[in-house]
This record gives sequence, structure tokens and C-alpha cells, in this order.
Amino acid sequence: MHLSSSPPMDHPLIRLLDRLYVASIWAAGAAIFFMSIIIPWGVFTRYALGTGSQWPEPIAILLMMVFTFIGAAAAYRAGGHIAVTMLTDPLPVPAQRALAFLVDVLMVVVSAFVAWYGTHLCIATWNQSIAELPWLPVGVTYAAMPIGSAITLLFVVERMVFGSQSHRRIVRYEEQLVESDGAR
Repeated sequence: MHLSSSPPMDHPLIRLLDRLYVASIWAAGAAIFFMSIIIPWGVFTRYALGTGSQWPEPIAILLMMVFTFIGAAAAYRAGGHIAVTMLTDPLPVPAQRALAFLVDVLMVVVSAFVAWYGTHLCIATWNQSIAELPWLPVGVTYAAMPIGSAITLLFVVERMVFGSQSHRRIVRYEEQLVESDGAR
């Protein structure tokens, strides 16, 4: 449920959030790409060379945090999360809208809490270091949690104000590529 009767898709805030969405996709994609290089390297050095590298595991964990929290924000905007609607589909439309609004409000609460708590966690662990990477503060490894939650919070508020963005070209880019390839 959105508060605007006809959401202007050329609104400056939506354009800004489009850029944030694309940046989130790229960050999550880069994280999974580098993880797919770093993990095999760690396995190779441990089993083929007999000397395990110390850095692949903590770096892979950091990248997994980025992939998880930043990627989850992008997936939320794209409508890519699992939604179980078998209980709400039989309800009357007003009840469906009320429950959708409740879900959005709960998403705001959860996202705000995780952003707030994650920020405090980063601050509290900033002066600690990881044994394998003494130059890297522990707080950095947690940074994706409050950042991703803040991005999710922005996308939830966008959904509440402007409606779902999951139907837009910027979000459904890959589907349009498949359609255009099929037309050739």
C-alpha cells in the first residue's frame, strides 16, 4: 500500500534510490565475485601448497556480510524476497491492504533497529582487530549490517510513499534482456 495515488516515477528521490539500488547490486555482485576467487585460493594454498593462507576466511566472511545485507536491500526493492500470501489472498482487499501496511511498518521497525544496533556494534568493536588481519578493525566487518539495513529502510519508506518499484525497468532489467533476445 502506498500513500501516493499516482507515484511519479521521475521524482528526484526515486532517481536517487535508483542509483542506490544499482550501487547495491554492484556491491553485492562484486562481493560474491571476489568470494568465488578467494575461497578457492584458500583451499588451493591449504591442500595443494600445504601452507594455508590466513586471510581468505576473514575476507570471505566480510564479503558475505556485504553480499547478505546490501544484497538483501536490493532484493527487497526488486520484490525478490519470498512472500507467503496463501493466508492473505483469500482476504478481502481492504484487509490485504491493512496487512501489507502492517508488514511495511514492521519492516521499518526491524530495519531501523538493525541499523541502530549495527552502528553501535561497529563503534563498540572498532578498536578490536582480527587476529589474521591485525590492520582491519572488527567494526569494519560489521559495517555492512547497518549500511544494508539503512538502505533497506530507505527502500521500505519508498515503497510506502511511492508504491512498489518491482515492476520498473531498472529493477527488471534482466527480464527485458531475455525478452529482447527472444524477439531477434
